[in-house]
Amino acid sequence: MNHPDDNELFNRLEAEMAADSGAEVVDLNKARSARGESADPTADSRPTESADPSVDRSADSVDDDPDDRSTVMVDGPAPAGPGLMDRLRSGQRREVIPAWARSKPEFVTALGWLGGYAWHTTAFHAVRLPWYSLRLAFQAPAGAAKFVGNAMRWVADTEGEPLRQVAARRENVEEYLKLSRQRDNRVKLRSILMLLALVVGLPLALVLFVLAPTWLEVLALALLTAGFGFLGAPSDKPVISRAVVTTEVERLTSGIVERALGALGIAEINKALAKGGEGIKFPAPITRDGPGWRADVDLPYGVTVPDILDRREKLASGLRRPLGCVWPEPVTDEHAGRMVLWVGDRALNKVPSPTWPLAKSGTASLFKPLPFGTDQRGRNVDLTLMYDNVLIGAMPGMGKTFSLRTPLLAAALDVLAELLVWELKGTGDLDPLKKVAEDYGSGPDDDTAAAALDSIRYVYKDLERRAKVISSLPKDKCPENKVTPALAANRSLGLHPLVLAIDECQELFSHEKFGKEAGALCTAIIKRGRALGVILLLATQRPDKESLPPAISANVGTRFCLRVMGQIENDMILGTSNYKNGIRATSFTKSDKGIGYLVGAADDPQIVRGYYMDNPAADAICERARKARIDAGTLRGMAAGAAPERREAVDPLLEDILAVVAADEAKPWNDVTVDRLAELRPEKYGAWAELKDAEKARQLTTALKPYGVTTGQVARRINGKTVNRTGFERAHIVTAIAERDRNRDAG
Repeated sequence: MNHPDDNELFNRLEAEMAADSGAEVVDLNKARSARGESADPTADSRPTESADPSVDRSADSVDDDPDDRSTVMVDGPAPAGPGLMDRLRSGQRREVIPAWARSKPEFVTALGWLGGYAWHTTAFHAVRLPWYSLRLAFQAPAGAAKFVGNAMRWVADTEGEPLRQVAARRENVEEYLKLSRQRDNRVKLRSILMLLALVVGLPLALVLFVLAPTWLEVLALALLTAGFGFLGAPSDKPVISRAVVTTEVERLTSGIVERALGALGIAEINKALAKGGEGIKFPAPITRDGPGWRADVDLPYGVTVPDILDRREKLASGLRRPLGCVWPEPVTDEHAGRMVLWVGDRALNKVPSPTWPLAKSGTASLFKPLPFGTDQRGRNVDLTLMYDNVLIGAMPGMGKTFSLRTPLLAAALDVLAELLVWELKGTGDLDPLKKVAEDYGSGPDDDTAAAALDSIRYVYKDLERRAKVISSLPKDKCPENKVTPALAANRSLGLHPLVLAIDECQELFSHEKFGKEAGALCTAIIKRGRALGVILLLATQRPDKESLPPAISANVGTRFCLRVMGQIENDMILGTSNYKNGIRATSFTKSDKGIGYLVGAADDPQIVRGYYMDNPAADAICERARKARIDAGTLRGMAAGAAPERREAVDPLLEDILAVVAADEAKPWNDVTVDRLAELRPEKYGAWAELKDAEKARQLTTALKPYGVTTGQVARRINGKTVNRTGFERAHIVTAIAERDRNRDAG
């Protein structure tokens, strides 16, 4: 027995319904496709009126009653109006004058490169000029013979011989006779010209040879020799070699980009490529951008730029370029699928390091942008230190200290800036700055760490003084309640830029004795110092929460991260979620020394290659800075041979204890005293109060030991029971203060 299929049943049902109601038959296929047809912007988007308005109908459903069918359009009609003008207004206008021509440092760099190229080419050929002359002289006879042969063939009209031979083989008599007459006329005219040249030219040349001065004869002979020599040179062996051999790089095209994206193994990209590239768009033409190519790519739906960054090595393989040439970047002000792919002609780590613009001459101002490095396109990247703080992080050996040295050398060239420099590795990488620094220390030992902490205390104390000075100034002198160039130049106010730099800061922040206080004070300096002209520069090779307090990492405005090994280290330096957003310093290789991500100096993260200056170059810059400071009268502290102010600072611990311990309390407990100290100075003792009671007691015992104050068990009766805890005698604190003051006065 045959069963009717679904279509046959539907057809029967339609016929029966039409017969019963007297209405026309409705094509269900058309009804099912009504929603698809509604996407046509020219279609009428008004729903069909229903006999029963109370019935709720969906966009693509058909009611059981054929009379009440209606279609609801879910896509609105196409917008009317000046769409072209809207697109033009939202379009991005390209710069009339390129950025390198508007930037003085980049323009000077471009001119310098052009001058260097011209000088190299001239010197290259000048050295080889004798060899060129010798080769031309040997090739001149062959060139002369070639010239005579060409002249005779020209007179005989040999260039038309192949055409005459073809006409003869085809037995085309008319064409052959026409070509023969043309050849006879040409030979006759050219023979006359050759005869005139010989009759007139040779005697004239002989007369000039006899009457002309010697220098003209030598010049004419040299020109003839050179001309015949070039003519006689083999085509595969040119006389003059190339001074600069350029590397031919394949032009970047949309097809190459799609091929590379297809090699990444991303399902959505493969689906788009299977449909002929549908879903991969190029919103702008692929153009040259510096020493490389730039392609703006809209990735398929659901694919983000971090997906591409995860596969940067595969992308480089697909492009057939070294990894250091391929730099995909997200576009922060566009959707997550917009990518800028820059493909350089040479790997960034293979490009010669440019010279720091201030290396040979010039001064600096911390209120203005300072040259920090170059991006992958060779453009200068500037850094403004005033009203900002900088954190530099990397694994060992990737150029962290050299990156810190650049802003410090710029600060040295600002004669108003006061430098406090601490290099806690002990290798002397920042020793040249001793010539200009008011305070300096180098070493991983406890003494250097203690001196660095003293310097931090001095800076923290100076914040209070600067705040009082600014608050006392009239509004017309300080309208924004922050240090300005005019205020910094007024030496009587003491608002000059103050730069505190700590290299290998993890050695201080993780120090058992000084770490907590140093972290708390540096956090306060970062938060309050920006408007007061205080700048903190930190560099670390161990970016973790034990070595770099999270409060510091969270509040620094500018971060530079060279190569690190993991996501945690990446985000500790660059900020939370940067790894997720595709800003990954983990993508740098071992050979990418000095190359990192710079975040905070501009609106978007930048790939920057820092300037390389070795110790002799840095020493020369600091010597120039020292002379400028001597002339300006701003050489102070250790650089001027005087004791830095930190040496005169007094640790307030003893005075603070007397402030929180009443005179009638002869033997206080250590843990109770620590809690009181934290209430008095939370920025200094707050970290102590977070310890357990036993650790609080040990912390205070350790702090009192340098002053000769000993601690011991102090017993008290509480609720009828004797309780023993670590404590000290208040009288010993008074004695220690007196002894310290006598020693200081005697010294």
